Amino acid sequence: MLDVTPIHEGWILRHDGAALPAAVPGCVHTDLLAAGIIQDPFLGRNETEVAWVGRRDWTYETDLAPIPGGHERTDLVFDGLDTAAEIRLDGRLLGSVRNMHRSHRFDVRGLRGRLSVRFRSAYDEAEAVRGRLGERPNAYPEPFQYLRKMACSFGWDWGPTLVTAGIWKPVRLEHWSTARIARVRPVVTVDQGVGRVELNVEVERTGIEAGLRLGARIGGVEATAEIDGTSGVVRLEVPDVDLWWPRGYGEQPLYDVELWLSHEGLLDIWRRRVGFRTVELDRGADEHGSGFTFVVNGERLFARGVNWIPDDVFPSRITRERYRTRLTQAADAGVDLVRVWGGGIYESEDFYDACDELGLMVWQDFPFACAAYPEEQPLRAEVEAEARENVGRLMPHPSLVLWNGNNENLWGFRDWGWERRLAGESWGEGYYLGLLPRLVAELDPTRPYAAGSPWSGSWDHHPNDPAHGTHHSWEVWNRDDYADYRLQVPRFVAEFGWQAPPAYATLRRALPGETLTPDSPGMLHHQKADDGNGKLERGLARHFPMPEEGFSEGDFDRWHYLTQVNQARAVATGIEHWRSHWPVCAGTIVWQLNDCWPVTSWAAIDGDGREKPLYHELKRLYADRLLTLQLRSQGLVLAAINQAAEAWEGSLTLRRMSVEGVLVAETSVGLTAEARAVADIRVPKELEPVGPKEFLVADAEGLRAVRFPAPDREVPYPRPRFDVTVAPGEVTVTAHTLVRDLLLQADRLAPTAVADRGLVTLLPGERVTIGVRGWETPDAETARSALYCVEPAR
Repeated sequence: MLDVTPIHEGWILRHDGAALPAAVPGCVHTDLLAAGIIQDPFLGRNETEVAWVGRRDWTYETDLAPIPGGHERTDLVFDGLDTAAEIRLDGRLLGSVRNMHRSHRFDVRGLRGRLSVRFRSAYDEAEAVRGRLGERPNAYPEPFQYLRKMACSFGWDWGPTLVTAGIWKPVRLEHWSTARIARVRPVVTVDQGVGRVELNVEVERTGIEAGLRLGARIGGVEATAEIDGTSGVVRLEVPDVDLWWPRGYGEQPLYDVELWLSHEGLLDIWRRRVGFRTVELDRGADEHGSGFTFVVNGERLFARGVNWIPDDVFPSRITRERYRTRLTQAADAGVDLVRVWGGGIYESEDFYDACDELGLMVWQDFPFACAAYPEEQPLRAEVEAEARENVGRLMPHPSLVLWNGNNENLWGFRDWGWERRLAGESWGEGYYLGLLPRLVAELDPTRPYAAGSPWSGSWDHHPNDPAHGTHHSWEVWNRDDYADYRLQVPRFVAEFGWQAPPAYATLRRALPGETLTPDSPGMLHHQKADDGNGKLERGLARHFPMPEEGFSEGDFDRWHYLTQVNQARAVATGIEHWRSHWPVCAGTIVWQLNDCWPVTSWAAIDGDGREKPLYHELKRLYADRLLTLQLRSQGLVLAAINQAAEAWEGSLTLRRMSVEGVLVAETSVGLTAEARAVADIRVPKELEPVGPKEFLVADAEGLRAVRFPAPDREVPYPRPRFDVTVAPGEVTVTAHTLVRDLLLQADRLAPTAVADRGLVTLLPGERVTIGVRGWETPDAETARSALYCVEPAR
């Protein structure tokens, strides 16, 4: 039977002649931080002070204990090395590697002594490959496309430049005899209630041509098969299986699969969980262009998505519990699809296990982003090896519904000047339109493949054509007002977003001692987007009255609140509009769910795990039922969006009001929206608000939509007046005037405090109770000091 010996203890990191204790899994930065050699690069401007770390070579060492006898073979297995490294045992070269995204295995039978892993600087490796293959354009001034490494460790427009090296995944010895299970590809299908599991098995032998037998079981069903040479197939049929569904559509039953290899006794065992479901991607042509609609178990669905980046710039620090927490936050916000973005990594099993259990569909990018990637050796062989390994590794997970070739590279070739600069050199097209679709078709025929995001389906259309396939909507954030989201109805919006700073407590931790202003040194350092603060300010100026001299030290709290409001409103504008056009638009994927460090960014959850107002707004926007007021060609309508399985029958109340709280007009009408459908209800002309002093309120079954026809800077809001009371675990606010976008910034009460809701607009006489946990000494005055709302112009 195969035995495993972990090798996680006794490692050292060589640094300037010293032997520092090293954590495995881990990386150089975290080991230097633990040893006190560097300061936390997440704090202040320390990032720049540790840039030297990524420019050096580094060596990890440990002693390999004597290998016990009784087995014919012992393998040294690294699940992940970051990135270019030489591995030696007792001075003997075992091999050289250059890919963070795959595992590595070395035969060490009969060997013992000092084990060393010497990492070459990722910069040196990348620049050497660039020297051999020639210059290729990219979106950032770093050479990340020349080696198979997490691209965003070289920095991004939301991330620090902390170029890592290290043994970032587990390492072990595997002792075995006769044969072992080398690879398993489970092809899982379901038809008319019968689940089928086809286990395609590859084995490695020690050289003995022994007769090998496979056995497998699932759901009370067993089957066996013989190994022919080094491969075999076990087929199982399970009657009356329960289907796996995305959250909100059904349950997520998972079935344990066990596979074993034997020869005169048990040799090896492989265990996973699978789920039975079908997934298709409808990209058919229609009168609107070419669609992009997920169909799961025959059910067409609007995907309520978020983009996922690595949750820490040092991925080895991300625990199973942290994955579960972050993905539970996503599920609690109504998300049903998570896109694993192509500038990161293939995530760990813990990530996909959580998605399986939570009913979160996974769109998996292959790791290519925002650059022209050479297709020559040594990269091409590495790309194929990593793709083969990871497609097979992730196939058991029912949550995985799409393989995607790249992020923005097809678009970049067409629009970012690459075509001229490349002058015929390779740039990745052969991967996205050749190698990767061929591998997915060969290895994982149950899942769809898309060449990229955005991608219109062929070169017959512009890669980012909103009428065809997936669309990235970035012109709005970069140049326009978020109201312009309403100008288009893309078939599927795979990226869009708006920036805001992190929570106040996150800023205080990340920038200790700094006097905070929007452009204070630390704030600017933790703003990585090109002209990010300028875009924030221009976005505010379109909606809110601005200080003549800009936001100063005394205005920081106001700036902080308003930018977070603007982020939530911007994303709401897009999602409400696009959801109201279902089924023409079949999904939105917000950029982005999470951050990898404390930074001003597009994230809904900041780098310390605190939820911005956008996060709570997503709960409303991604709920099964949503009310939104939209302008159509026929006038103002109330769009009742019903993604639930049951029809929506109820009563809708429309109120035209003045900002002073006067009811101008009111009516009640019936509301009917079929299951998985949108119903437009025409707003009577006499209910439409006129001028900046009026607004419209629509209420139905506890849901509300509000429309102010004028920007806030033109609205003569009354001075907000409200009472505040507290009780253990809650803060209650009672409004005496209109209070727009009230927000309790709970982290201002205590760094550990968390509120259960975000922005809320109160009419005169209305009350809201906000749940608060983690605040040990509640009092009303402190609560009032942490409450913010839109105020009249000064």
